[in-house]
Amino acid sequence: MKYVIGIDLGTSAVKLLLVNKHGDVVQEVSKAYSLIKEKSNYSEQNPEDWVDQTIEGLSDLLQLFKGTPEDIEGISFSGQMHGLVLLDENHEVLRNAILWNDTRTTEECHEIYSRVGRERLLKITKNLALEGFTLPKILWVKNHEPETFNKAKHFVLPKDYVRFRLTGKLHMEYSDTAGTLLLNINEKKWSKEICDILGIDVNMCPPLVESHAEVGMITTEIATKTGLTPFTRVFAGGADNACGAIGAGILEEGKTLASVGTSGVVLTYEGNSDKDFQGKVHYFNHAAPNSYYSMGVTLSAGHSLSWFKNIFAKDESFEELLDEVESVSIGANGLLFTPYISGERTPHVDAAIRGSFIGMDSSHQRKHFVRAVLEGITFSLNESLQIFRENGKDIDRIISIGGGAKNEDWLQMQADIFNADVVKLKSEQGPGMGAAMLAAYGCGWFNSLNECANEFLKEDRVYHPIAENVEKYQTLFQLYKLVYSATESLNKGLVEFRN
Repeated sequence: MKYVIGIDLGTSAVKLLLVNKHGDVVQEVSKAYSLIKEKSNYSEQNPEDWVDQTIEGLSDLLQLFKGTPEDIEGISFSGQMHGLVLLDENHEVLRNAILWNDTRTTEECHEIYSRVGRERLLKITKNLALEGFTLPKILWVKNHEPETFNKAKHFVLPKDYVRFRLTGKLHMEYSDTAGTLLLNINEKKWSKEICDILGIDVNMCPPLVESHAEVGMITTEIATKTGLTPFTRVFAGGADNACGAIGAGILEEGKTLASVGTSGVVLTYEGNSDKDFQGKVHYFNHAAPNSYYSMGVTLSAGHSLSWFKNIFAKDESFEELLDEVESVSIGANGLLFTPYISGERTPHVDAAIRGSFIGMDSSHQRKHFVRAVLEGITFSLNESLQIFRENGKDIDRIISIGGGAKNEDWLQMQADIFNADVVKLKSEQGPGMGAAMLAAYGCGWFNSLNECANEFLKEDRVYHPIAENVEKYQTLFQLYKLVYSATESLNKGLVEFRN
């Protein structure tokens, strides 16, 4: 039996899956690393931590593996999007990586609009200038750390740096590059126009390759450290959301997923690049060949639940925390939560907004707050779904992946709030499985990713919307949408008091 490895470089950990030709996960390893948060809107990581933990994870995986290293044919990657890794002329890292959830770059976003122009930016990149994207981070370093910027000869995204360290080859692929604000999405080329306007040398941008492209083999040094053979083939991989889409079978028109990780995503397949959402949602190149996807993002989805657990139930498991959710009625006894604890992206591009509990009284217990958090996260995802439907998308079936697919009450909640069938997969491995599928396709195991999906992915259960619940949630959803406008000015006034 032959195998591939899918490496998913997340925000809190790197997850490695060893997958056979039938899509079975034979072994699984996860290695955590920490965030560096100097200020409330800063979020950084040391790229060396990614590399060290990936190498250690591969070594652990090989020790658990019952076969021989020669049985492992290929490796591919999924990775957190947008993060900025700056390299000098010797490909050495110049500073900590600035991550996707770092929101220090509001002024740089204004600079992009004033110099490039909002409409021109949308024409080229199909996306708005948001604090989380890579280009504003490059400009921030240019404006605030000019000595570092002047030493920078290349920039890459997180998974691309790890892949470089494993192979010695520097590339970026289209699905991740689409989130930099430097890619002409239609032409699949770096935008020299944007680079020239903003004073960025286009030669900083690495060569571009397809997600399933073979980019090299692992180095002898990495082979020695991990136990892999130096002939292990390495494929470019994709952005975490693109790989999550592949791992959920979102490979043709009408296919949609809802994903709850640290952030939350509603993503739908697009067969071409001619849709125009006026920047209301993201529009990116897919990791599947010659296709695209549109996507709405909740910045703090699973992060909102993790935050609540860490503050109010630190010594309990998530299962224990969610155990009483079923006993709480819809609407959490008149309690609403907005998951804006790190700002928000869709539909409110607002780095200053913060979360709220609305409707608290002395009757509320912890279980009411927990249900309100789950409902608030799902309402936020539903705002993206509403945009797709308002733009002509017919969505009545949604694949749920990530943390939102691990609890039956939450899955039924999604079906009721989305007013759509929600599907749970038998083996839901998200972006890591998508990365493994890109490696399997790259190795020639299948003629297409669709063929691979038919072999690898199987449904477990479908949750159908309950009409009575749908009606109640539609009323609550209208109230939820009022909270943003009611608290926007309050949060702007509180900015000066944040550390």
